[in-house]
Amino acid sequence: MLASPNSSRSSNGTRRPSTARYPINLKGPYFLIQALLPILANPASIVLNTSINASIGDPTSSVYALTKGGLLTLARTLSGELIARGIRVNAVSPGPIATPLYGKLGMTESDTQAMALARIPAGRFGRPSEVAKTVVFLASDEASYFVGSEFTIDGGMSTL
Repeated sequence: MLASPNSSRSSNGTRRPSTARYPINLKGPYFLIQALLPILANPASIVLNTSINASIGDPTSSVYALTKGGLLTLARTLSGELIARGIRVNAVSPGPIATPLYGKLGMTESDTQAMALARIPAGRFGRPSEVAKTVVFLASDEASYFVGSEFTIDGGMSTL
């Protein structure tokens, strides 16, 4: 079923997936990259923020997973298209990261701890700094041989 908590009801009462994420998650990065290409240096690096949801098959995230999977494909295809210009493209795919998002979704701290213990081998949510440090590395000259790669930052969640 393609309905999720982020779906809406049609006029006949059936659920339909929300497409509000398409422009934000796919078109936004695509057109931003397109607009910035003329001013990117050689060498340059683009790092797209995807999600493990593109790979794990979570039954409540079909639209979100679709858009993040599209970004992974974009990272791989753009890496081939732009490497001749000295522009590397890679992606980070975080799992659950300790941000205010979970509170806004109505989860308590005990809910997130229970989720971490049940679904994440590392037994905790990731820290924003762990994702940021990976992005900084990928943007640096130290990562000059990484092209079209996906870096999964999920405490092992996608291995289950």
